[in-house]
Amino acid sequence: MNFITKTNVKGKIILLREDLNSDVDKGKVLMSERIKESAGSIKFLKKKGAKVVILAHQGRPDGEDFTSMEQHAKLLSKLTKVNFVPDIIGEKAETAIKNLKNGEAILLDNVRNLKDEFSEEDTVFVKKLSSWCDIYVNDAFSVSHRSQASIVGFPKHMKSYAGPLLEKEVKALQKINLKNCLYILAGAKPADDINLLNKNKVLACGLFGQMCISATGKELGAQDEYLKKKISDYDKLISDLKLKLGEVGGLVKTPVDFGVKGKKGKRRDIDLKDFPVEYEIFDIGPKTQKIYLDEIKKAKSIYMKGPAGYYLDPQFIKGTKALLTAVSKSKAFSLLGGGQLNEAIDRSKISKKKFGYISLSGGALLDYVSGKRLPGLEALGYYKN
Repeated sequence: MNFITKTNVKGKIILLREDLNSDVDKGKVLMSERIKESAGSIKFLKKKGAKVVILAHQGRPDGEDFTSMEQHAKLLSKLTKVNFVPDIIGEKAETAIKNLKNGEAILLDNVRNLKDEFSEEDTVFVKKLSSWCDIYVNDAFSVSHRSQASIVGFPKHMKSYAGPLLEKEVKALQKINLKNCLYILAGAKPADDINLLNKNKVLACGLFGQMCISATGKELGAQDEYLKKKISDYDKLISDLKLKLGEVGGLVKTPVDFGVKGKKGKRRDIDLKDFPVEYEIFDIGPKTQKIYLDEIKKAKSIYMKGPAGYYLDPQFIKGTKALLTAVSKSKAFSLLGGGQLNEAIDRSKISKKKFGYISLSGGALLDYVSGKRLPGLEALGYYKN
């Protein structure tokens, strides 16, 4: 894999794939860490004298957050000047690209407006942009698990490099010893965590921890009803978990107590043996925290995915904060993933410098950690090294 940071790009037209996908509130795109991080890469290339053509997406074609990239250009411009072009492969785009001067950047419209983006074949989209630009740069690790044209198509036709963000991500991932890694698995998508149940020790929290307990046949009460409403394919997930937990045996530790929202909304900690109860679960309990903290102290490397509970409420961030504090003090190299966990760190007021690496990626990071080959990295020759 070649890195653009080590390449002379002055006067070159760089086709830069970034991930600017951000939260949208009532049609307004919100400033995000992804936009801030991407702005750094764009600024770097501009300073090197490159002509930068940015490709990115927002949402999915059938989603409420699917919108043009015009607002993203304005948000980027608060950090480094980027002009928006309401086109991708038409005359407007071609003219804008040909008129670029050294040190300038443009953002093309939402790449997912094109059906060609979802094709792995050679398309008009890939052929046109590869003929207008000199170098392709993938700076979007978080989309590199997708076999989409803007990720895997251009490396077939152009000199291709990893961007500054992708380089940083890959180098951080190479530092973690996955064979001896302790997994702390939580977050809002328990189905994703099943792929990580293999030969590693796992501390299960959040919805995933609760699902693991349910898979053993233990009833939780009100929380069972919540999980059935919240999680699509609940029955299939329970069935899959039963099978997987039977294979990995005692490697998966599950909570022994929980913090629930009791009467008048106040926290109450209840032992698992006293479930089912009429209260919904919002956090892991103090006994679970102690058991998990002992495991973290022994770990040689740590991968943490998602918060342990409802971190937005001060009385239920306790479990997440306790785990994050222990990880931050550990001598093990730590890899943390997911936007929610990033926000939980901020709310816990723990310095991000105390962790090995904090990734903004979700699915791509999970696939990498589980041992899958990422199409985006493969296209750049990562697995040949």
